[in-house]
Amino acid sequence: MDTTFRLDKMTISEKLRMMEVLWVDLTKSQEKFTSPNWHADVLKAREERIKSGKEEYKDWEIAKKELRDRHL
Repeated sequence: MDTTFRLDKMTISEKLRMMEVLWVDLTKSQEKFTSPNWHADVLKAREERIKSGKEEYKDWEIAKKELRDRHL
């Protein structure tokens, strides 16, 4: 399938929705993908920063809502 999107004509909200659609589609076949070797190291380092209080993360659904609200 050959689909072209005019990214320069899309709003940020439209781009974020498109990213979400793509992500959902990609995760339908996640067993075909393997994480790169460095990924486990990055996740471990992030976990250590969270435990030490140096970093915190928001729930993904909350973060998406905040992004959408900011750009509407």
